[in-house]
Amino acid sequence: MTSALRMDGSIRQPPAVVVGGGGNALSIAWSLGPVGIRVYALAYPHEHVQYSRFARWINVAEGNGEAIEHRWLAYLMGSESEHLRGAVVLGASDDAIEMIARHHEALRTKFILDLQCPAAHLCMLNKLATYEAAQAADVPTPKFWVIQSRDHLQKLGRELVFPLVLKPLCSLEFKRRFKKTFVVASGFDELLQKSEQLSAAGVAFFLVELIPGPDHSLCSYYTYLDENGVNLFDYTKRVIRRFPTTLGPGCYHITDRVGGVAELSLRLFRHVGLRGIGNAEFKLDERDGQLKLVECNPRFTAADCLLTASGLNLSLFVYNRLTNRSAPAPTKFRTGLRLWYPINDFRAFRQLHAKGLLSIAGWVRSILHPQILPYFRWYDPLPSLAFGFWRTATWLRESLRQIGARRDRFNAPPLARSESVANVPALGMAISYGQQHASGHDRPVVSGRNGQ
Repeated sequence: MTSALRMDGSIRQPPAVVVGGGGNALSIAWSLGPVGIRVYALAYPHEHVQYSRFARWINVAEGNGEAIEHRWLAYLMGSESEHLRGAVVLGASDDAIEMIARHHEALRTKFILDLQCPAAHLCMLNKLATYEAAQAADVPTPKFWVIQSRDHLQKLGRELVFPLVLKPLCSLEFKRRFKKTFVVASGFDELLQKSEQLSAAGVAFFLVELIPGPDHSLCSYYTYLDENGVNLFDYTKRVIRRFPTTLGPGCYHITDRVGGVAELSLRLFRHVGLRGIGNAEFKLDERDGQLKLVECNPRFTAADCLLTASGLNLSLFVYNRLTNRSAPAPTKFRTGLRLWYPINDFRAFRQLHAKGLLSIAGWVRSILHPQILPYFRWYDPLPSLAFGFWRTATWLRESLRQIGARRDRFNAPPLARSESVANVPALGMAISYGQQHASGHDRPVVSGRNGQ
């Protein structure tokens, strides 16, 4: 289904179904809802968009341990979503993009889908495939290595540079299992230990050099590639700070014109045949002055509300384009606008201040600007308030559970306490070995190539 025309030739206004996402799903609802487009959120439980007055929440959370993207697909292809037939489906997370790519032909018989080359999107979701494609397209990357075995790792020895990131091929599955997207090794012994832990857990991974330098060396590029691979606009921004520093997601962003990043991004996008939304993140390596690829996202990102505020309403642009409405591409954007996550930025300040890299006065000066908040609008305050209440309640519940567990251990007889301690290693082994990698990205690591 590719058209939004009625039988009489008039253009109707189909609803939009936002699949997955966090703050970006809320941003899409804020962009489409106020102009009269009905928005349905098929996202994770307790995300901010669930509480927005501009979105209708679709709850498919219960599923006997089944992955949520499987429940999303079952809902979309089932009779329950028949009233949404002809809706525009917008993917806002990696698992949503993967689901759409793998079931593209089936979904497009019922819904209006954004432009997509499934093979290219799946390539962008696989971190190793992305880096290999970047090398083939002559786009600079950090050094990376695919480890064949423990012996191979030992042979690499001095060739490795620390700290190293152990990056899973499928960060989505890894995050679901371990609540993080990668692990870091500061030395060779730690690398051996963590490599063995990941291998024992059935995780396919590769090693990536951690590019040195401050977080404000990070920058991003956004565009939309049409059916012929033509980029319809160019948009860039920078990171001011992130938390945790050096390794975490951005907590303070600013729109800016960054030279060179568009050319590198488009070279990679066109090499893999990407269509639709394209986002690439780079970091300036101060050792050689090169921008080097960090990651790619063929979807709406967490900074979507910053794009909208600065003149690029990406979700409305995509919606209008897919429903045959006039959708002129934006030719400019405002620079100097800031997206601020206040709690995480304060935590980042504390880390930087402890290292002597940022004074109190310097931090205060840096935030004395008009700020865009990712989860709060005066015309829709409930997402921020309700989510904050839920997080506080969860924290209190967990704190009370831990207090009760400590009290029970204190009151237990000595033998019971020793037995509970003896059971800890077995529990650890169950966690490490109990699950197997089931992602479509899982494949054996068979190459020992150094990607310099």
